[in-house]
Amino acid sequence: MTYKPGLHILSEFSSDEVNKLSFFDECKTLFNQLIIENGLEKVGEVYHDFPGGGFTAVICLTESHLSIHTWPEFNLATFDIFLSNYKKDNTEKVKSIYQSVLNFFEGKEIQKTEIVR
Repeated sequence: MTYKPGLHILSEFSSDEVNKLSFFDECKTLFNQLIIENGLEKVGEVYHDFPGGGFTAVICLTESHLSIHTWPEFNLATFDIFLSNYKKDNTEKVKSIYQSVLNFFEGKEIQKTEIVR
């Protein structure tokens, strides 16, 4: 078996969905749903709401990770997802999960970087 590089997407987006940017509960539900739907395996997670609003979350997966950091006071979030392609090509899963997160927050992409690694 030869290793094929996986896709890593790093992004910043704006959103007027201040409630969704303020607390992690709804985002955690979304992430859990996306992990199950895409047949991924979670090995650890940390979610943290900040006093006054905003949250951070990092989910470790056997395939790698996804993370989000939000600033509702600026209508901003950063998000990244990387899934390695060690056992199978996960490129389309990365793109699909990224789009689902943007849709959930009704986000407008400010910048996006795709790295194949």
